Amino acid sequence: MSKATTTDRRSPGPHLADSHDVIRVHGVRENNLKDVSIEIPKRRLTVFTGVSGSGKSSLVFDTIAAESQRLINETYSAFLQGFMPNRARPEVDVLDGLTTAIAVDQQRMGGDPRSTVGTATDANAMLRILFSRLAEPHIGPPSAYSFNTASVSASGGIRVDRGAEKTRTVKATFSRTGGMCTRCEGRGKVSDIDLTQLYDDSKSIAEGAFTIPGWKSDNVWTVGLYAQSGFLDPNKPIRRFTKKEMQDFLYGEPTKVKVNGVNLTYEGLIPKIQKSFLSKDKEAMQPHIRAFVERAVTFTTCPECDGTRLTEAARSSRIGKVSIADACAMEIRDLAEWVRSLTEPSVAPLLTALQGTLDSFVEIGLGYLSLDRPAGTLSGGEAQRVKMIRHLGSSLTDVTYVFDEPTIGLHPHDIQRMNDLLLRLRDKGNTVLVVEHKPETIAIADHVVDLGPGAGTAGGTVCFEGTVERLRAADTVTGRHLDDRARLKETVREPTGALEIRGASANNLQDVDVDIPLGVLTVVTGVAGSGKSSLLHGSIPADAGVISVDQSPIKGSRRSNPATYTGLADPIRKAFAKANGVKPALFSANSEGACPTCNGAGVIYVDLGMMAGVDTPCEDCEGKRFQASVLEYRLGGRDISEVLAMSVTEAEEFFGTGEARTPAAHRILERLADVGLGYLTLGQPLTTLSGGERQRLKLATHMADKGGVYVLDEPTTGLHLADVEQLLGLLDRLVDAGKSVIVIEHHQAVMAHADWIIDLGPGAGHDGGRIVFEGTPADLIADRSTLTGQHLATYVGA
Repeated sequence: MSKATTTDRRSPGPHLADSHDVIRVHGVRENNLKDVSIEIPKRRLTVFTGVSGSGKSSLVFDTIAAESQRLINETYSAFLQGFMPNRARPEVDVLDGLTTAIAVDQQRMGGDPRSTVGTATDANAMLRILFSRLAEPHIGPPSAYSFNTASVSASGGIRVDRGAEKTRTVKATFSRTGGMCTRCEGRGKVSDIDLTQLYDDSKSIAEGAFTIPGWKSDNVWTVGLYAQSGFLDPNKPIRRFTKKEMQDFLYGEPTKVKVNGVNLTYEGLIPKIQKSFLSKDKEAMQPHIRAFVERAVTFTTCPECDGTRLTEAARSSRIGKVSIADACAMEIRDLAEWVRSLTEPSVAPLLTALQGTLDSFVEIGLGYLSLDRPAGTLSGGEAQRVKMIRHLGSSLTDVTYVFDEPTIGLHPHDIQRMNDLLLRLRDKGNTVLVVEHKPETIAIADHVVDLGPGAGTAGGTVCFEGTVERLRAADTVTGRHLDDRARLKETVREPTGALEIRGASANNLQDVDVDIPLGVLTVVTGVAGSGKSSLLHGSIPADAGVISVDQSPIKGSRRSNPATYTGLADPIRKAFAKANGVKPALFSANSEGACPTCNGAGVIYVDLGMMAGVDTPCEDCEGKRFQASVLEYRLGGRDISEVLAMSVTEAEEFFGTGEARTPAAHRILERLADVGLGYLTLGQPLTTLSGGERQRLKLATHMADKGGVYVLDEPTTGLHLADVEQLLGLLDRLVDAGKSVIVIEHHQAVMAHADWIIDLGPGAGHDGGRIVFEGTPADLIADRSTLTGQHLATYVGA
């Protein structure tokens, strides 16, 4: 065959490899998705919209991203797979055209106190190497500058067997120089329990010395255990205990003892309090117990390392006048300039890599952070942007990036920067999938997939696919609300008082004095990092009676659900017990009613070693979690498993009328519906909730509290445009009921609806921390001297 003929055969038409331009998804049944089938264009920006709970995350994260990562993991050896997360195949018929997926979600970063922004991004690792090479005096390898590494030394004998010959090395030593402060063990803070809040030492145990909630003298598990343990004299005032008695009383090791013929475990008061109170989610506690914990536990800066987490040697080793503690405490944009000033040729590649990482922080709008900022204190939006940093300079192309509401926590001024980053990732030849509610980000999409029409069982179908222009004309919930704009109120409420904050200097606040009006809806605004959270969460006096509701994770296992968290489970169990003449404990999947095969979990988990573990519904209870005999008891024609499978909306109707009428349960369900969680099922694991859903669940539990001042942290997080109006109605009802509501918020609809606005800035970090405006939304728009004012004016069309 001639060369010309070969060339002719190759030339006509596009190459077959270029025809794979879509991700085909057919028959998805994950969570609430109802046999969904779509085709997603590759190398384009696709935004997934829909009301909260419509199935967006189930499609994007739990199906597309999960299957891509599962297939990639299967390419590794069985040995390596044993160290990787186990993933089961999603419920889907066909997934074709997948590329490597990198999921950047809004899950908060590790709450371990030793996890910081620097350790999470490898910036600390590079800094430690830099200091180990250049700092004077030289104190050792990079580990000597690490607050996660303790100094270790050991010596002893080592026996080495070689065939029949046995040799013994008498002296062998090992040492490792670490930078961890020995007092706080690298945490920067030391916690202490105020013993005066636990007992009155002028009294004996028999006289009722304990002041711990629930510790009554007739309780054999608590007071009775200490009185009859034999370790202590129950009739001696605690202040007269001997040194050994005090040691046993406060720190005694767990020991089996017999009290009134019952075998119990005695242990010291401090570990007992830590297990029974401090290991639980403070937000889920009853108000009087939460108040006790806040009084009894104090956290103070470590006096030995002054909060730097490092040893004296690590703090004294410097490059010029800067120690590694100083470098980590700098704002990252200042640290980037300092690194840029270093010109040592021997570490030039390291400086280049470190400079690139620090510049990425600044580029993504996080230059106001410092590397020593605890990772657990980052908001969901900040955590997601920190995770983005390692991908910004990546040379990889044809990758699928998956983002979960990347604009969370961003001021309108910063959203354009985030949009530019998403477009830049797309323009490098990547597929970008974004779950989003903000119209500013929906507007830049090449392709939009709208799920719904409702939430939970009312959602799970594709209502629309196409361009943004076609979405605006579509008769879907998103299409109808895409151009919604809240209007300014004609009249604003008059304050009934003021919450005074004086000399606030937490984090970047610059000696701020402000009077926050009470009896009205106050919105605190400002760019990310301007000091809003520091002002409200870190500066309000502890005795102000403020109920703070944030998006921090809720502690609890997969057994915890909205019913158990809100206290709804108790009236439901009592109603079932009363209707059937049996004990309430039978209707708890964590107690007597639990299926013995799965212990009330509803699933049997099979660990397959290096292969993906498998969750299979329990064959005995069919995933219902209860014994068959328990499911024979009914209330209003439903068994307990059917009630837990109800949505909040269904349950509200069920417990509101008829045979199942239970006022105590109905009141809690009304509050859950009021905060926009009507689509959640009562038995849904808390681990599946988003940050916004967690906050609204906490708000629902606190709405029954007697406190008069609520502080909410971005309550619109995760809310669809159509749901924001419902939230505004809820905030109005709270204020009209005599509450004072203070909201940290970036959403212009909430700003426009406010009675009073406090704007912080003008910038972030050390460029912020000042009050730049106080007044009504109308005054802010008329003033237009701040970034918030300019964007709000554009939003309302002024």
